[in-house]
Amino acid sequence: MQVLSVLSHLLDYPTAELVAAKADLQAIVEQSALSANKKATLSRFIDTQCNKDLMDWQSEYDGLFERGRALGLWLFEHVHGESRDRGQAMVDLIEQYKQAGLELSQNELPDYIPLFLEFLSTQGEDNAKHWLGEVEHILALLLCRLEKRESDYSVVFSVLLEIADSQVDLDALRTQINGEKRDDTKQAIDKEWEEEAVTFGAPDANSCPSSVNRPSESQRKDQYVPVTWTDFNQQAS
Repeated sequence: MQVLSVLSHLLDYPTAELVAAKADLQAIVEQSALSANKKATLSRFIDTQCNKDLMDWQSEYDGLFERGRALGLWLFEHVHGESRDRGQAMVDLIEQYKQAGLELSQNELPDYIPLFLEFLSTQGEDNAKHWLGEVEHILALLLCRLEKRESDYSVVFSVLLEIADSQVDLDALRTQINGEKRDDTKQAIDKEWEEEAVTFGAPDANSCPSSVNRPSESQRKDQYVPVTWTDFNQQAS
């Protein structure tokens, strides 16, 4: 399943090293068990991307995967969002990685798709297909959203679905997302990061100053503290 490692690198941030490995990537694709159509399409994608100016490719990547959440490359974000369930899913996946002998660095999230695919590339064909089948709806969703933006990156997810022997109804999914509003516009991003207004005091307290909680006279201690003035010009005896 070396082709999964190729797909992992293609979905990660483009680098000069990736461009230099173009021939090796295409050789692995050609030797894979993909259908002839998928081999040709993926090889063409690799050729096109690697022949671009690297900064242009990086800019394209940022515009797709680093702006907004619709095309985020974190599996559990599409399932759990920011809920607690995502944290538990992360823990479970990390445990699976550990059992396979894979240790993550502190700044790596286990559900990052390139990392996930690199892991699957070491797990054998049957296990890889099983894991991909578990997340096929997320992969299909990303495929359809990339198609909607007319991005060639949709090819990568199309190949992943073929490897998974996916039976997801893509036409139904395309119809489902047809009315989605893009979340990568300046307005959408500003709204996402907009801070909530900070309010102090109890939520049901009215705006009258008398509603502010103050200590009772029996609770106050400050008026009983003796005050001693010190003449700082006086030398200590």
